[in-house]
Amino acid sequence: MSREWLEVTSLKEATAVQRLIAARVETANRIGPSPRVAGADVSMKWRDTRGPVHAAIAPVDGAAGTLTAIPAFPYVPGYLGFREAPVLAAAWDAMADKPGLILVDGQGRAHPRRAGVACQLGVMLDVPTIGCAKSLLCGVVEGAIGPAAGDRAPVIDRGELVAMALRTRPRAAPIYVSIGHRIALDTAIDWVMRLSEGRRLPLPIRLAHDAANATRRAYEATATHQIS
Repeated sequence: MSREWLEVTSLKEATAVQRLIAARVETANRIGPSPRVAGADVSMKWRDTRGPVHAAIAPVDGAAGTLTAIPAFPYVPGYLGFREAPVLAAAWDAMADKPGLILVDGQGRAHPRRAGVACQLGVMLDVPTIGCAKSLLCGVVEGAIGPAAGDRAPVIDRGELVAMALRTRPRAAPIYVSIGHRIALDTAIDWVMRLSEGRRLPLPIRLAHDAANATRRAYEATATHQIS
């Protein structure tokens, strides 16, 4: 995917790009047997729709790649990838040892146009990605989810299976796992369960969350020091 696809100037153009992304998402496994696994997450100031985004790609076996930038595109529900993916891609570019699988804190195909941030990042980098979201953006959960770790129920949107509501910890709220790119849904679920370690969120997501927040705090401390 061309990086120029991230440089949209209107919602109409962004919608067209999302449809192109959705058409390029691969829903079958094209992943190495033992990929280096990382999480991807961003942090930003609460309710700040145009300020800096602090991104982290955090491998489970090494230091996170982090970066702070101010994206040109503001926060708009359903178009989060145009705000987050450019900064995550820049963090990826700065990493010497690239991961072979990324768990993204956000939606994959569980998106109204089947092009959540996990899809956008995966297609753009041509790397397998999994969307791990804490809430639903579209669709409904069909059926009840049992109380045990590993219990699940399909998420259906307009007649299509777009995600799986997955309980990763007994009696904890489920997370919503969806295809990002180059991975099948069953395989994505297996990876999420393997990496959850009895916690609600898988380890790579937790590592990326901590790294992104640390980057934001360091940035804010520097900004406060400069003002004072």
